[in-house]
Amino acid sequence: MKHFLKVTDFSHDEVELLFQNAAEFKRLGRHTPALLQRQSWGMLFYKNSTRTRVSFEVGLNELGAHAVMLSTGNMQLSRGETIADTARVLSRYLSGLIIRCYEHSVLEEFASAGTIPVVNALTDLTHPCQLYADLFTLAERWSPGEGEADVESLRGRKVAFLGDTACNMANSWILAAAHTGMEISLAGPAEFAPSQAARDLLKQADLPETFKFTTDAREAVRGADVVYTDVWVSMGNEAEEAARLSQMQPYSVTADLMAEAAKDAYFMHCLPAHAGQEVSQEVLDSSASIIFDEAENRLHIQKAILAALAGEPR
Repeated sequence: MKHFLKVTDFSHDEVELLFQNAAEFKRLGRHTPALLQRQSWGMLFYKNSTRTRVSFEVGLNELGAHAVMLSTGNMQLSRGETIADTARVLSRYLSGLIIRCYEHSVLEEFASAGTIPVVNALTDLTHPCQLYADLFTLAERWSPGEGEADVESLRGRKVAFLGDTACNMANSWILAAAHTGMEISLAGPAEFAPSQAARDLLKQADLPETFKFTTDAREAVRGADVVYTDVWVSMGNEAEEAARLSQMQPYSVTADLMAEAAKDAYFMHCLPAHAGQEVSQEVLDSSASIIFDEAENRLHIQKAILAALAGEPR
């Protein structure tokens, strides 16, 4: 049994196969083979969601599976049942479990105690499904053949990540860049520099510390093939909103800043975007912006991930 808790849980060769399958699922759309027919997968969400919930639910449906929506508020978890006992019970009913939560340790406890595959649909530490959708989107653009998504097309490309460079998306990009041979330069306030958690993820995966950090946004973006940013105030950080908005203003992605990147650079954002904060409306609407391709590809790459993890139907 295999889980998908972080970017490096699939090897380079497995990522290549996932991308091939995602490209085929994208071509087939609603005619994707029912590889998960008669399976039921739980979707346990501690946090609100738009893209994650809809893309997983639609993906499960297109693979022939049934999605069981769960929230902590209407489960015995809210009355003190342990995560371990809940994981053991759900394993008797379900074929897999998709979890979106705050603490990464919660996800790991479910994976450890249960006997079914667990998929990370976002934690405060990492967001690997979004990251795979991002990489797949870039591989589509950079692969020579139409309909192809060659993971090798990513090697040597430069990504600039701006803003909160200690957030879950920054951690995921740091790990993914080392995993795929990409260059990554991050820029943000010194207080939001990449954390020890990112270094620990690299160490656990036996990967080198290849990322660079600077407080100079232009230095990070110069010559980049991709400029990436995320919201400055994530769910759970609302009390710090005023301070964060003030500190991160120099890292807003504007057309002027994009001009420092490579001529054919792409702008990416995992959404929801806040125009006028981390990115200008002009950049969001520009031809460099591929944010909705990223959003769509959540569906296709997650179908490939689910198909890879699925065992024999119950």
